[in-house]
Amino acid sequence: MAAVITAVGGDFSDSDVTPGAVTDCVRWQEYVRRLRVIAPPADDPSWDQARRLNYHSEFVTLKTPSMERAMAELRVTLLVNNKQPGTARRGLIVSGPPGAGKSTTLMELGRSFELSERRRRPGLEGSMPVLFASVPPTYTPRNLAKVLARFAGIPVHDRMTEYTITNAVCHVMLERGTRLVFIDDVHLLNTRTRPGADTSDQVKTLMERVPATFVLAGVNVEDSPLLTGPRGAQLAARCKLLRTPPLLNGTAEQKKMWRTLLGDMEGALRLAHHRPGTLVRHAAYIHLRTGGVMASLSLLVREAAIRSILDGSLAITKKHLSQVLLDVQATNAARATLRQRPGS
Repeated sequence: MAAVITAVGGDFSDSDVTPGAVTDCVRWQEYVRRLRVIAPPADDPSWDQARRLNYHSEFVTLKTPSMERAMAELRVTLLVNNKQPGTARRGLIVSGPPGAGKSTTLMELGRSFELSERRRRPGLEGSMPVLFASVPPTYTPRNLAKVLARFAGIPVHDRMTEYTITNAVCHVMLERGTRLVFIDDVHLLNTRTRPGADTSDQVKTLMERVPATFVLAGVNVEDSPLLTGPRGAQLAARCKLLRTPPLLNGTAEQKKMWRTLLGDMEGALRLAHHRPGTLVRHAAYIHLRTGGVMASLSLLVREAAIRSILDGSLAITKKHLSQVLLDVQATNAARATLRQRPGS
């Protein structure tokens, strides 16, 4: 596993484009081009409290086994799709429980691909190799098209029909050489309802009209309505399913992987008095608290680091870890695990 400095990403589909506004695509380009550098050592004089707090708030992104597998599958799928007609192109679905790192995986896949494209094909200014979208809560084919248009910087007004917006999006994607399309939160699409069925049909239509590889992501998609019924069967026949499960801590191999992850996180800390090996030493406790879920683990380590900066110790201890109040999902899971233990 490798730790890299993460950039501030954000949701690339949260506001309409207005004249003069920074488009989602521009924000994405800023994310892609932001340099990732190794932070100075913990004893470097440039560290002051504000800088330490900001660093541990942002912290690092870790390439987990699930992310590395997704990257490998995407590389192969892009090659498979290279000369395929629309009806034969393959897609990927990234699925897992909440907080397991699905959106982070998509961000890293997109960034890695775009940087590779720009190295391979210099002079791509003005192009749009990657497009990001999230299924809006009030989904309809028109609303999904509006989300895609926002990323592409296409102004949308109330009089524009779904057909007009979709055509404009497809035109821009073709013109600007889009090869990779990410659609997040697809578990929201309930194909048993008319809006959900119509929006699912639109995703399939886009997969046929645009010569790009589509990567969908959502919470436990295999159990959602998206892949049920005739429409779901069509989508299921086109896409591979990649799970992003929590990391386990049972077998010897799982324990080794978990401790490697904690060691990588510890190596990224910039706390002058932190004792190396502390996180690894408390590996079982940390797994109990987080359940191996990446979002919970990230919160636990970042908040513990910030607490140590605020109290001046500049070293994470088990006391700091125990002071962190985690999300409801992790807290309930930890309580359930404790109740199942003999003698509890």
